[in-house]
Amino acid sequence: MSDPRQFFRIVSRFQKWALRFFALVFLLALLLLLRRFYLQNTELRPERGGTYIEGSVSQFQPLNPWFTITNNVNRDIVSLVFSGLLKYNPEAKRIEDDLATLAVSRDGRLYTLTLKDNIVWHDSTQEDPHPVTSEDVLFTFQTVQDADFPNTLLRENFRGVKAEKIDARSVRFTLDEPYTFFSSNLTLGLLPKRAFEGVPVRKIDQALDFGLKPVGAGPYAFKSLVQTDLSTEVTLERFPRPIDSETYIKRIIFRIFPDYNTLLSDIRNLDGVRLVPRNDEGEPIVPRRFTAINYTLPQYVALFFNLDHPFLQDPKLRLGLQLGTNKQAIVDALAEKVIVDTPLLELDTSDWRYSFDTKAAQGALFESKWNLPEKVRLQRLLEIRETNATGLLHMEPIVLLDTGAALTLTGSLAQSKIGSTVNGIPVVANPTASGTWVVALPTAGGTGALRLGQNFVQLFDEKGKVLDSAIVWRTARSRDYRRAALEQGLLEQFLQSRAGALPTEERITVQDLAVEQGMLRLRTDNDKTDIRVNERGERLSLRLLTGESPPSYQKAAELIRDQWAPLGVEITLDVPETRAAFEKKLIARDYDILLFGQSLLDNLDSYPYWHSDGIQGVDEAPLGLRLDAYNFSQYSSFRADTLLTQIRQTFNEQERQEALAELRTVLAADVPAVFLYSPLYTFAYHQDVHNVAIGHPSLHSDRFLTLHRWYILQERQFRQGKSWWSFLPWLFTSQ
Repeated sequence: MSDPRQFFRIVSRFQKWALRFFALVFLLALLLLLRRFYLQNTELRPERGGTYIEGSVSQFQPLNPWFTITNNVNRDIVSLVFSGLLKYNPEAKRIEDDLATLAVSRDGRLYTLTLKDNIVWHDSTQEDPHPVTSEDVLFTFQTVQDADFPNTLLRENFRGVKAEKIDARSVRFTLDEPYTFFSSNLTLGLLPKRAFEGVPVRKIDQALDFGLKPVGAGPYAFKSLVQTDLSTEVTLERFPRPIDSETYIKRIIFRIFPDYNTLLSDIRNLDGVRLVPRNDEGEPIVPRRFTAINYTLPQYVALFFNLDHPFLQDPKLRLGLQLGTNKQAIVDALAEKVIVDTPLLELDTSDWRYSFDTKAAQGALFESKWNLPEKVRLQRLLEIRETNATGLLHMEPIVLLDTGAALTLTGSLAQSKIGSTVNGIPVVANPTASGTWVVALPTAGGTGALRLGQNFVQLFDEKGKVLDSAIVWRTARSRDYRRAALEQGLLEQFLQSRAGALPTEERITVQDLAVEQGMLRLRTDNDKTDIRVNERGERLSLRLLTGESPPSYQKAAELIRDQWAPLGVEITLDVPETRAAFEKKLIARDYDILLFGQSLLDNLDSYPYWHSDGIQGVDEAPLGLRLDAYNFSQYSSFRADTLLTQIRQTFNEQERQEALAELRTVLAADVPAVFLYSPLYTFAYHQDVHNVAIGHPSLHSDRFLTLHRWYILQERQFRQGKSWWSFLPWLFTSQ
């Protein structure tokens, strides 16, 4: 390179590129440091806004908190649109203030509630303010108490309660008797009085204008109702209230689908699935990128014994069926988790009565005088053998005689003289044996004839006094005779086995025997257990009623049938095809055993289900049957009634716990039902929804009681005391 200037130009060009390179490296390093600093000194925080879209399978009905008992999806929506005076806290598991503050008198009969400040209805505007007043409170509860109110079940919750206005913001409820759980009734959503002006109480459930565009005072206001090709959409928007804590989600959309497959076809547009169904193995079908929350409610599924049935009035029989129920096998088959042994769900109990034990079950059934046919038959054969082996008449218990032949009997004249009779036929001197008599019993009919089957043979003296009796079974068929002879051989083998006269491998017990066509034979591996019978010859056959929905009920009923069959109990399943047909039988107590569920709600009050007040008067006319008779077992116990009343009325927690413990003992001894399991439910939410927790819900809708903490949107913010000005100090102190 001869020109020096060219050299310097090359060096200068190299320096420029090097400078640019190092500048780029510095810039990238600075950016990486800034990013590291930002991530280390900031955190993601919830941001207000966003829309939560939840899918469910149901059918939309008009929205009214008075009429949601048969539609849980409607109850979900209603729980957000309407608020009550009080609310349930699923995390603390207690009733707390909501729209009002509560004060209870010392005797537990006066409940005074004062509405909080600045509570308004969703249709309130600055031009036309619509505050929630005591008039609205009175309208809500006095309407429910009206004799024409179309929801009799809800009306019963306020029987014996007087509601009165104190002032514009205060009301008082006066109870005829103290009721510990009355505060739970005050969680009922309030309705605005002016929305129902002119509507007769008997037609209040038909107020469609309100039901399709409801106005409440809850945390979310109704916005729209839209029918799409796939679903019915109900949109709610956040309604600011002074009583609420910070809430993030602005809008909620409920999409109600006709079935789960249709729901899955729209899963990409959903943030939550209300109830996730299960596959054939019982596992929840959770969509991808969704998180599942399993939970139970204060519910149990049980087998309720109808104690009006004569068979089931024996507690030993009920105990036998209890002991013969393998609950673990049932929950495994249904993919459930929580076994229940008592309706008192707040108690943690274990008791021998509830343990699966087939031997103990067999013993309890035996004590109830229900025996297996082979045992009854064996006992009868032993009695015949004893009868025939003693006294003056010594006869074989079975005979093979054609019709027209005669059975010849002989006896000693020293014990029964001439003039004696056998079944009305005179005895005569035996020509072939001196000192004996002889008589021929005919088979062709007439006096003293031996008929086919079992016959009772009696020896009378000359004055007509019974000297002896014997039992003989007659057949004219050699095949039947061989079967009877085999039975007699088994009887002898059983007696020798019992006496220990046979080698161990040749001994037999009653469990080795079976009855076929009325006679004993050896049992085979293919033999099913026969149905038990009582002393009157009645078979232990019972009818089990359950509904076709949910499907787990029918599957559980089939498992019960199969578990009780080896005990000698015949179960016939009764599964009506429609809900209406099932409810008709349920209300009329048209069953021997009922497989059904009951819900205790937040207060865990068992009074409606086990107090004798809940017994159905089945002798009344069909129109007079009560819809609020929840005592499905028709169970009546003076001691249980006393304890249930005490639990309802006492405000002393120690007294309440002692009463619960004693009630548990009473129910355990009486066995009015077999308690099986508490159903497991699954709620699923998308991973973009954060801070979801549902606590201990008493209803499915209670998951929304923690909705104020859920959020979808989030932004990164500097931690307290940090900012971009903190970068340089961080740079020189970080390692």
